[in-house]
Amino acid sequence: MRVLTTLAALLLATTASAETCATGKTLKDGVLTVATGNPAYFPWVIDDAPESGQGFEAAVAYALAAEMGFGADQVEWTRTSFDQAIQPGAKEFDINLQQYSITPEREEMVDFSDPYYTSAMAVLTTKSVVEAGASADVASLKSLVWGADANTTAVPMLTDLIAPEKAPLLYDDNADVTAAMQAGQIDAALFDLPTALYLSAVVLNDGALLGQFPADRSENPDQFGMLMEEGSALKECVNAALASLKDSGKLAEIEAEWMQATTGVPLIK
Repeated sequence: MRVLTTLAALLLATTASAETCATGKTLKDGVLTVATGNPAYFPWVIDDAPESGQGFEAAVAYALAAEMGFGADQVEWTRTSFDQAIQPGAKEFDINLQQYSITPEREEMVDFSDPYYTSAMAVLTTKSVVEAGASADVASLKSLVWGADANTTAVPMLTDLIAPEKAPLLYDDNADVTAAMQAGQIDAALFDLPTALYLSAVVLNDGALLGQFPADRSENPDQFGMLMEEGSALKECVNAALASLKDSGKLAEIEAEWMQATTGVPLIK
């Protein structure tokens, strides 16, 4: 009886801790408001329906919510553009999962959680560029005409990993980058591997992946964090829940389930 009583007390203490972690720290009492892109793409969100919990970031959001004491019915989704959410000021969400790379510059305007994903970077191009002789080695990549979203970490990563002969052409967003590639204005661009796989298969006509740089190839691998309003009182709670998901192996399980399609792309020499 004493053992059962002690166990019950521990369970009650754990539940109380989970329930009180976010109390008074969310936009709506008893609700965790999570933002994603508009639209949100595979493999981060399946069929642009984050409420299904299908896709890597959708699944992470629900797992995190559970660790923080929220039921699935206490998670509400909202949509933002990438640039809109990263601007300083009040937010209409508690956390935003939209493949935000954690950078010192961004941390001056918003808060980030600890990393929930470290991404390899892949070279997106077209079959015509490959057929013209481009190959998965740095010497070949240097001669290509590159494009990049000026608002992302792609520009410094290009300098770090490739150092192309010509300065990359800069665009307002990734949609403009892929449009420029489709129009033949640029030869290649760097994207995180899952996004590059999607773009090559769905967005680009005759899209191709030339190769990938493993995350440890870069001195500063691209790490994604959950974006929050600067000074968010929820940050400590989010990080504690994320640490629990890492320690239990749950985060690794989610990554294995939803990111396993990101294999088979050759390593760049």
